[in-house]
Amino acid sequence: MHRLFVAIRPPADQRANLLSLMGGVEGARWQSDDQLHITLRFIGEVDRHCANDLADSLAGIDFAPFDVQLSGVGAFDRKGVIDTLWAGIRPRDPLAALHRKIDRACVALGLPPESRAYLPHVTLARFGRSGGLVEPFLAHHAALTGAPFPVDGFIPYESRLGHGGSTYHPVTHYPAT
Repeated sequence: MHRLFVAIRPPADQRANLLSLMGGVEGARWQSDDQLHITLRFIGEVDRHCANDLADSLAGIDFAPFDVQLSGVGAFDRKGVIDTLWAGIRPRDPLAALHRKIDRACVALGLPPESRAYLPHVTLARFGRSGGLVEPFLAHHAALTGAPFPVDGFIPYESRLGHGGSTYHPVTHYPAT
């Protein structure tokens, strides 16, 4: 079985910008440089046959290159407990359009459609069940921004769970057309 997701890897200077923010929040498990990405679609566990079919479907997705940039920070909660800190990405519309194309390719292969609203972001930290006090971090970094960078392709990744957390391994790269 393969645990897959499709994402965009921000350039090194933008990842360095994000890494420089990390710290000062008790209980946060900060992401490493290798984990920083903009998820387009979480796929989950699939067998080799489905992974191969998905690769063929993703290769047929057409989109023109576009620019995005970092924009603000936020948090996700689960049942009222903060579980994720993230950096936002704007503009959202071209990313959402690409997300929809990838989601349609997944659904055409029999995978369930994405059930959550799509919000482009880069995960910065995760928290355990007790959550974390993130308000000072959010207030301090509310004006986060970065230089625009091109989205000229996307990458399917295989996520492997280990004792130190997940490691992400790029499978291939699908360029914009």
